[in-house]
Amino acid sequence: MPIPPFVAELRALVGTRELWLPAVTAVVRRGRGADTEILLTLRADNGEWAPITGILDPGEEPAVGAAREALEETGVVVAVDRLAAVSASPQVVHGNGDLGVYLDLTFDCAWVSGEARVADDENVEVRWWPVDALPPMTDWLLRRIDDVLAGETAARFHR
Repeated sequence: MPIPPFVAELRALVGTRELWLPAVTAVVRRGRGADTEILLTLRADNGEWAPITGILDPGEEPAVGAAREALEETGVVVAVDRLAAVSASPQVVHGNGDLGVYLDLTFDCAWVSGEARVADDENVEVRWWPVDALPPMTDWLLRRIDDVLAGETAARFHR
């Protein structure tokens, strides 16, 4: 679902003005050490690779939202292991002109089951990538992956 119903309702009131929305990033890992892979999606809206991302539903627990997004977008079941980082995205201009800035909670997630596949209309490809051969992507998305791969037990707060 590209635009959650509650966001569509807000957009009917505020148009394309910038919205501040809560979001999650699920950095899904598979394997260990040098064999670690990260699950990425090729987004339909901008043609760029990204970890799994999504807007939280009103009242949704963030870790539950991260697991939901992983299943909805890629068909995989994940274990949400820890909160890796809290950050704000730069302003995003969506294809329809809507503006958004996202308070992001990045979660370190482990693959549990399921064959990775395109499971929604938000993505055109889903693929496992070795951590040492990730495709080009924006710096702020790469930083989220780095936050997870750092393996720290405390969440990072970007300043």
